[in-house]
Amino acid sequence: MDRAKHMLELTQNESEIVSRLTVHPHRANIEPSFYEDFSLRGIHVDRIESEIVICTFKVPPRLVDRAGKLSPGAIANLVDEVGGAVVYKEALPMNVSVNISISYVSTAEVDLHFALHVGSLVFCFQVIFCCNKIDELEVSARLLGRKGSISTAAVLIKKKGTGEIVAQGRHTLFTKLASKI
Repeated sequence: MDRAKHMLELTQNESEIVSRLTVHPHRANIEPSFYEDFSLRGIHVDRIESEIVICTFKVPPRLVDRAGKLSPGAIANLVDEVGGAVVYKEALPMNVSVNISISYVSTAEVDLHFALHVGSLVFCFQVIFCCNKIDELEVSARLLGRKGSISTAAVLIKKKGTGEIVAQGRHTLFTKLASKI
């Protein structure tokens, strides 16, 4: 338990970074929320068909853990968002997730290193954040079926360069259908 608690604690530097974040009130349907902007910024929709959505996503440093691996929470978010997108139907109410199951098969990563630049006259220190390698992912969702107000999608996340599977997910959603009365 202590090890888990230690892994969740922020370092002093991380705490200072978080305390400087500015979060403005969300204006619904006008702009993305902080959550959407933070977790999905950089996703690119490559193809949309009636029952398929395919996206490309480069693993950003903001979504990796301390080891430089894409966090399981970020992977779950991709399954949730892209799986929900393939199920979405215009003019119907918002879908609600009923079940999400994910098999984490491999990892995606950002190879991080820090370079320290020292200024000559003023003794100015500058830390430069560098990425040697950034995995690019293909996130594809396919509608498995609809029955009444329940829809299910399969989501596959794989490395675009090698085809190696990072995760497989199944996302089941509920939509309140219009009354027939």
